Amino acid sequence: MTPARLITLEGGEGAGKSTVARGLQARLAERAIRSLVTREPGGSTKAEAIREALLVGQVKPYGPFAEAIMFYAARIDHIEKTIRPALARGEWVISDRFADSTRAYQGALGQIDPALLASLERVALAGFRPDITLILDVPVEIGLARAAARRGSGATDRFESEGRGFHARLRKAYLDIAEREPDRCIVLDASLPPDDVLEMAWAAVEMRALAEASHADADTALP
Repeated sequence: MTPARLITLEGGEGAGKSTVARGLQARLAERAIRSLVTREPGGSTKAEAIREALLVGQVKPYGPFAEAIMFYAARIDHIEKTIRPALARGEWVISDRFADSTRAYQGALGQIDPALLASLERVALAGFRPDITLILDVPVEIGLARAAARRGSGATDRFESEGRGFHARLRKAYLDIAEREPDRCIVLDASLPPDDVLEMAWAAVEMRALAEASHADADTALP
């Protein structure tokens, strides 16, 4: 039995994370691997309530650190109520955003002291981390255009409404994370057609998560 894995998808607005998440779930199903697609903020009842407050901007007046605390409050509930139980059932979990989003949005862009944010992460996650993170990298203009097309006549959320400079710095923040943690993070060119992006994402999962799971099975089977 293939050990369950946590795959997280990161990137700026309009990067196509939801599309890749659904595509990966379908590919895993072809391998007879059960999986759960979830999202952040959200993914559990309490976390979804916090998501609503965050995305409409209710927490913004209190500053980036208050937002970071709320994101981690949602993340703790998400992990305990959704992610860990799924992994325990043997299901792979594909999460649209995880802790790297807080590092990028509230850390790099909110200018929270990295040591302070690292302490918050250490306490909240207690060593829990994704097995593989796919960072979907897309030029700001393309990402914002996609987000606008997806949104239609609906209102922008707390983060979509930020200026281009914000989103350019966000893109750099994600690339910096990938550079610091190449063992976990893989950057994909998300400006390509969706089918091409999915192929790259699946290749990364096969190379990292599935291959490592197979090696773990082989090691366990040794006398």
